Amino acid sequence: MGVRKVEYQDVLDFLYTQLPEYQKIGAIAYKVGLNNTLALDNYFGNPHKNFCIIHVAGTNGKGSVSHTLASVLQHAGYKVGLYTSPHLKDFRERMRINGVMIPQSEVIGFVENNRKIIEEVAPSFFEMTTLMAFDWFSRSGVDVAVVEVGLGGRLDSTNIITPFVSVITNIGFDHVQMLGNTLPAIAMEKAGIIKPNVPVVVGETHSETSGVFIAKAEELNAPICFADTIRSVVDICYRDGKQMFKVAKSTEVEYETLLLDLMGIYQRKNILTVLATIDVLRRRFSISDTDVINGVQSVVTTTGLKGRWQQLAQKPATFCDIGHNEDGIREVVEQLKRHSYHRLHIVMGMVNDKDLEKVMVLLPKDAIYYFTNAAIERALKADLLQAKAAEFGLHGDCYPSVAQAIEAAKQNATPNDLIYIGGSAFVVAEIPEL
Repeated sequence: MGVRKVEYQDVLDFLYTQLPEYQKIGAIAYKVGLNNTLALDNYFGNPHKNFCIIHVAGTNGKGSVSHTLASVLQHAGYKVGLYTSPHLKDFRERMRINGVMIPQSEVIGFVENNRKIIEEVAPSFFEMTTLMAFDWFSRSGVDVAVVEVGLGGRLDSTNIITPFVSVITNIGFDHVQMLGNTLPAIAMEKAGIIKPNVPVVVGETHSETSGVFIAKAEELNAPICFADTIRSVVDICYRDGKQMFKVAKSTEVEYETLLLDLMGIYQRKNILTVLATIDVLRRRFSISDTDVINGVQSVVTTTGLKGRWQQLAQKPATFCDIGHNEDGIREVVEQLKRHSYHRLHIVMGMVNDKDLEKVMVLLPKDAIYYFTNAAIERALKADLLQAKAAEFGLHGDCYPSVAQAIEAAKQNATPNDLIYIGGSAFVVAEIPEL
């Protein structure tokens, strides 16, 4: 009797059952320190040293910034690796080369050929996927890889690298159990990706955190700049489903019309971070203004990014967004204010380790809510979310699944209403139409 062929689903089952995944079970899966990653990295021959790296950290926006940088570099003619997390629909979304996800055969081969070292080191899910990405990028001969931090920075698995440039988008309250409950404390963890003599781009100036970054950069002789002090978005309008930015550098208009196919007004901050990072990248890479324009206007089609103020339907207008913490929800609420509608329907689910009160106080009281929970252990049960929301004047019914909550919102909405789906990336991941 022949040996049964190992299937992709078998490998995924092994990964999910054997390796603890933070996204699904929470802090119990978070392994402090870099020992496991360093052990794996040594075993695979330090693959990250074989290509140039852009390292991206931050509380919000790091996914958008990472994908936009990858798109620009790809349009400039480079072979670009992209490592991000979490995935929405398919594990392979985490690793792409020139927008194409890692093949199933590569995932199968990596796990099957290296099962012994995986079982010996017993890494976390993220530690293992980080080395899978680095190994694949190295063997595929990428010119450059954009690597997004998973959690924090200082002790994140990705922080074994020495990048060409470090990027920190912004600082807000998230993962406070592990990163600290003050902005300076969180900033110190994010600042852990700053390396000696490596330029660092910080997206947003903030009175409580800027000094942390400046001090760390000075300590390590790392040139530092703050993106929002170099450029500004002086005008925003919309055309053909894209945002159009007028961007000024100092007092001179640099881009009269810079189209971006990522919607959401928060992208006005991310685009400044991207452009400041490109300033640094141009010291090594040939990137023309045309490459920037083409890369920025085709992020979604080039890289496959989803879930950033993504429109799913027209009538009723239906949007989703992965914003899940205080700052992310604040941007979502600001976005909602810019839309016209008859009634607002909000399909909402959250995970159980977020500061609910800081989020609930921001949400509109005149919306009809559909409370639900994603099918993961970390999800806050819909009835508990409903009870907490009621304390803030937010009312609606509970639904046992995201799909059922969305269907109820569709049934109740008229063509002139607006449906928003969010509160967690895991809620967005379970949208059937995504």
